[in-house]
Amino acid sequence: MSHLIVSNLTKTVGEKTLFENIDFTIYAGERAGLIGVNGTGKSTFLSIISKQIEADSLSMDHPNQYRIAFLEQDPQFDDDLTVLQAVFSGDSPALVTNRKYEDALNKLSEDSSSVEYQDAYMEIQSQMDLNNAWDINSMAKTALQNLGIDMFDRKVNELSGGQLKRVALAKVLVEPADLILLDEPTNHLDVQSSKWLQESLARLSSAIIFVTHDRYFLDGVSTHIYEIADQTMYTHRGNYGDYLEARAIREDMAASSQLKLQNRFRSELKWIRRGAKARTTKQKARIQRFDKLDEQMERHNDNTSLEMNLATTRLGKKVLEGINLSKAYENKQIIKDFSFLLQPGDRIGIVGPNGAGKSTLINMLAEKILPDSGELSVGQTVKIAHFEQTIPPMNPNTRMIEYVRESSNDIEGSDGVRHSAAQMLERFLFPLKVHGTPIGKLSGGERKRLHLLKLLMEQPNVLLLDEPTNDLDIQTLSVLEDFIEQFPGVVITISHDRFFLDRIAKKLWVLDGKGNTREVQEIYSDFLEQAPEILVEPVVIVEQQPEPVKTKEPKKKLSFKEQKEWETIESDIEKIEEAIIVAEKEVESAGADFEKLQKATNQLEALNEQYNHLIERWGYLQEIIGS
Repeated sequence: MSHLIVSNLTKTVGEKTLFENIDFTIYAGERAGLIGVNGTGKSTFLSIISKQIEADSLSMDHPNQYRIAFLEQDPQFDDDLTVLQAVFSGDSPALVTNRKYEDALNKLSEDSSSVEYQDAYMEIQSQMDLNNAWDINSMAKTALQNLGIDMFDRKVNELSGGQLKRVALAKVLVEPADLILLDEPTNHLDVQSSKWLQESLARLSSAIIFVTHDRYFLDGVSTHIYEIADQTMYTHRGNYGDYLEARAIREDMAASSQLKLQNRFRSELKWIRRGAKARTTKQKARIQRFDKLDEQMERHNDNTSLEMNLATTRLGKKVLEGINLSKAYENKQIIKDFSFLLQPGDRIGIVGPNGAGKSTLINMLAEKILPDSGELSVGQTVKIAHFEQTIPPMNPNTRMIEYVRESSNDIEGSDGVRHSAAQMLERFLFPLKVHGTPIGKLSGGERKRLHLLKLLMEQPNVLLLDEPTNDLDIQTLSVLEDFIEQFPGVVITISHDRFFLDRIAKKLWVLDGKGNTREVQEIYSDFLEQAPEILVEPVVIVEQQPEPVKTKEPKKKLSFKEQKEWETIESDIEKIEEAIIVAEKEVESAGADFEKLQKATNQLEALNEQYNHLIERWGYLQEIIGS
């Protein structure tokens, strides 16, 4: 079984250490979701593993001819390539042959009477047979169609950024690879394309490491979670739901540990404050221990628990009312005769296929675009904050704390208590020690998070959010969702994030792409189950060339070692299940005995890991036997 062993991975950017001495091993068939707050180095991590950039230190051990395919956030192709040529732009024999086949086919279609082109076409067909390349040709076109790309012969320099990302994704999916690295693969995908991608990745035998903020996708695809935090990487077996469950247990245990840590800290603090005389005696070890405790206290201080019941500008009974709003561009009807009446406390998600006019509608509500006809009436007490897809320019030399204070020095809670800009920065996952950092040193996701906080500091009573979830990490999304749930005003949002919409939107405005808008009183996922086709961009199915019949691959057989494993694996699983039952009872009986609880919990986690591994092996062996 092919695998990659990474050890001693360290990377520093400027004065910031992203990670230090990271070690991990990933095997074929494992799918690891990589999570972490923006700025912790997720994209840098993928770029290092793919050998796009160098690390400060790194050791990689893998079999010979180990192939890595990498989907970058902003892929680049030669402008002269067509869509299919870009998909086949790898260097494996099958891709090279397909590239030549498409070239020969294009030339023959231009001049079918040319004997030279006919001979070249016949020759490349033979090479397609020899290199088993027909499967990849079919896979490429199927992938493109499922990702909403039907323009096979169009030049890539004519594509939008989202279309270019989807072409690059198709290339990675068809390219033979032992390890696939995906940086935000679900960006620019509609719901059906995202679902197809999830199913496709689950069928691949390659190892996969992927970054995404789509929590449903993360939960559905991952067999492991890699979490980058505190300059290291933590590995969790299982999907995102398993990770959340394990983290909840750890946090419960950490709360007890934190209480003990605080008591120790107070004891040390009393001593350290005795003055210079105490510190000049031979107590260096104790001073060092105090400094270490201080660091631990800062690291364990959970600022995410800051109360978010914030006051807003008073919102009257009248919020926003639209009467027969209409808007068209170049004879295409975007919005047609749309009427609505917003009520205080409304939570609305705007959904529809790409290009249906979602951003146009939200810009009309923000009065940044005027309707062609109809009337928009805004209440006198309404104070709108409009978070756009593209954030406005930010002075790279301005420090974070100064940028937030441009809106306000503090913000009032519903209980009358005021929270400072520094406290709000911490609430939005910016530790106190980075508040003086110039904006120019922040990542794109960190800038977006900072701008969002600045808008919220203005204490609006109506939030218009256009794709707020793009480029935000999962932790920040959780903070934003907590804020919106407690926000007393009106929220209208556009998002492709199913989890975000399920949690936030209480009703939907559904745009069909033909100018029609209807209001639906449903949770987003429930709506998708009933009418998924309304959110899909129409795809033209391209007629494919007939392909020769492919020979079947020889059946796999169990090796001698695997046969021995198969003979005992079911009894091994039964033994682990019995041990887990015993361990669970140990956890339940531990009560307030923290040491006993910690020991029992550690044992239970180890047994669950063994159990998951055995189940995966049983499925793998069963698949070979049944093939």
